[in-house]
Formats: sequence, C-alpha cells, structure tokens
Amino acid sequence: MIELNDVAYSYGNGTLLGDVTLHLAPGSFHFLTGPSGAGKSTLLKLCYMELLPTSGQLSIFGRDVKSMSRDDVARTRRRIGVVHQDCQFLDHLPLTENLAMPLAVTGRDAAPEDQNLKELMAWVGLSSRADALPPQLSGGERQRAALARAVIMDPEIVLADEPTGNVDWEMSLRLLQLLVELNRMGKTILVATHDLNLIRAAKTQVSARVLRIAGGTLSLAGAEL
Repeated sequence: MIELNDVAYSYGNGTLLGDVTLHLAPGSFHFLTGPSGAGKSTLLKLCYMELLPTSGQLSIFGRDVKSMSRDDVARTRRRIGVVHQDCQFLDHLPLTENLAMPLAVTGRDAAPEDQNLKELMAWVGLSSRADALPPQLSGGERQRAALARAVIMDPEIVLADEPTGNVDWEMSLRLLQLLVELNRMGKTILVATHDLNLIRAAKTQVSARVLRIAGGTLSLAGAEL
C-alpha cells in the first residue's frame, strides 16, 4: 500500500532521513518510535504526500508519487486518514460540522452521510458533544474527534502522529482500542509515538510491528519493547 525504497529527505544543508525502506502491507499495524526530532513526523508526511522524497522511490497504492498530478495526489489522499499531532478545528463550528468537513471539501453531500456521522460519533463516544464547539472539548475529546474526522471518508490507511501525546493513560488506552478496532476492520495503521508503554499495551491486543527511527535511519525495534 505504501512502499519506500531507499528514500531520503533533506532540508537546507541537512539530511533528516536517509536510505529509508519500508513496506506497509494491507491490514498491517505498525508503530514508529524514536527520539524527538528524529524524523517521525517527517516520515508520516512523506506517507501522505505532504512532503516528497529528496531521493529514492515512494509508491502509494502502486503508483510512484513523483509521477502523480496534483489531482492524483488529492484523490489518493482521500484513501488515507491522518490524525495530526496538533489537531486543528474551526472553533466557530459545532463538532458535527467539523467532522463532516472532509465530505464538504471533496464535494460529497453530507445529508446522506448523516447516519454514518451519527454512528461514527457514537463509536468514538462523542454523541453527547455533537453541538459543542471545539474550545469546549477536553483534550481526550479533541483527540477522539480528530480520529473520527480522519476516518469519516472510510480510508484504507490511517496515520496517527502522537495521538496520545496530550492525554492521560486511561484516554491513551481508549484511543488505542479505537485504533485496534480499525485495524480489525482491515485498515492499515501506522502510529508515531514516543510512549513505549502504549506499544507494550498494544502488543497484548494486536500483532504490531515496531519500527525505530534514529540517526536518519529506520530499523526494526529490539525485543525489549
């Protein structure tokens, strides 16, 4: 689904990632860990085409991203859900309208999707917050809302950048459970996190591969995790 072969990414005079090779197979679950500033977020941005490799080959759904037109990129992104580290909402709109925003952006009529939206909000436990404005949400509610918005288009791949970084342990486990459920539905999951306890908790629920990025290179994490 997503393949990186000897991918490098440089900025200015520095190289952040070098010779990264990674294959995200359909239905797989991966964690990406490593120290702050190692390039976890950059790797995720490559995977949803916000950034392009400096060198090497990046293929998504069987197509080389360098050969894609702008329209191709836009269509491909609809198949990838992204939970950003600092999720942004439109503060003047109620939660339901914020979650339906991807439908409006892609020109889909939100009315037929109303039942799906209600089911999605129930799934993340936010039915009672449908009319709340984003500033009224707690940190955990915002993260669950971010996950709901990421999957409203029924993507095949979900990328999450530190989704539990600003919530307590109980909420971290709740978010993890939602990601595990998505994986059991057949979604490919890639989670960037520094929380090794979260990874250990996940391993009791799902067969997850743990990758570590450090010094610009990607490797399989050791058994100590």
